Amino acid sequence: MERSLRTGRLVTTAYFALNGFVLGMWVVHIPAVERHVGITHAVLGWLLLLLGAGAFVGMRITGPLTDRWGARTVVPLSAALCSAAVILPGLAVDAWTLGAALALLGLGNGCLDVSMNAHAIQVERGYGRPVMSAFHATFSIGGVLAALLGARTLSWGWSPAVTLGSVAALGIAVAALTARGLLPAEHTPAPAAEAPAGVTKPAHRPSRRIWALGALALMLMLCEGVANDWSTLHLRDVLNASAAVAALAYGAFSTAMTIGRLLADRVAMRFGPVAILRYGAALAAVGLTTATFSTWIPLALAGWAVFGAGLSGCIPQLFSAAGHADPSAAGTNVSRVAGLGYLGMLAGPAVIGPLTHFMPLNLTFLLPLGFCVVAVCSARILRSPHAAPSRLQAEAAGPGPTTRPRYAEHPVPRCTPAP
Repeated sequence: MERSLRTGRLVTTAYFALNGFVLGMWVVHIPAVERHVGITHAVLGWLLLLLGAGAFVGMRITGPLTDRWGARTVVPLSAALCSAAVILPGLAVDAWTLGAALALLGLGNGCLDVSMNAHAIQVERGYGRPVMSAFHATFSIGGVLAALLGARTLSWGWSPAVTLGSVAALGIAVAALTARGLLPAEHTPAPAAEAPAGVTKPAHRPSRRIWALGALALMLMLCEGVANDWSTLHLRDVLNASAAVAALAYGAFSTAMTIGRLLADRVAMRFGPVAILRYGAALAAVGLTTATFSTWIPLALAGWAVFGAGLSGCIPQLFSAAGHADPSAAGTNVSRVAGLGYLGMLAGPAVIGPLTHFMPLNLTFLLPLGFCVVAVCSARILRSPHAAPSRLQAEAAGPGPTTRPRYAEHPVPRCTPAP
């Protein structure tokens, strides 16, 4: 394995952890910022929509820029923007300035999200085996570290401006120091070189497969959003658990998801991405069904944990499939799938909330349960129509085993020097 490729993987891990850490620090300081600015929960809810809108715009802008300039240029700039913007909510003095700050923070987060995922796909292509889920796991770990450190600084009486300013400085330093470790754009094999003679290079317009991947991302990230926003309320309001016990629901979900993502790459290497999506979504459906209909608090907590474990490997496989569909448009395709997925994450509270006016909260979970079933039935979308290697590719690879690994369901060619 080339040293540059190993360095690229390590640096990509750092950017995912940084992104989770920056966003986690903002989440930890939401109550303090709300009190400092003097706004109500309702106003804060509307302002948080600006965070999501900014992220969506950033994703749409950054995908094509990453394909044109390369992730080595776009990722550090996006990381610096996201890190610098995190201090702005701590400096806000009213609702207007907080709204502008959240829009800029969302913009930076969207830019970093797409560009680092595009570079992660580039690294995965070089390794020739799944590594995407581990990157997403480090994002979660970064959020956990932010929760622990943020709780400590709040106990010390640090103001949000001081803490978030320190985080901004740290993030900018990480972006500056690690930029050289990112892979150059030429590590991505040129599609024109792989195409047979006389075949015209396709335009970078989204195919039906990309839109299908985006639709699945929207549904599964809506499921994740439901767990983020409603799991604690489910135990508190439906099962009458105490506040401390109810908080364990989200803890069980997020912990299981992090552990699942740390293990998902090895499972994908052995059984392939189709199996990860099919059986992962089925496991998530079992877990959510258990949580929905259980009247025993420990069993409901176990259900939320199983739900997180099942979902853990699904989204990384969708992002990976989108990036590998066309190496020359990896950033653009990832931005499309991630953008739709992010809309699903935001839609979770917006959809479940109104449904509670017509049915109990636990019965509203039948909607995300149905989305899990759709994912089970649609898992074959991850099987690339061009999975079989061409004769020219087989000759270039030289003698070797006659069977392909199961992961080749969407092929990830290794980065080898051009002859």
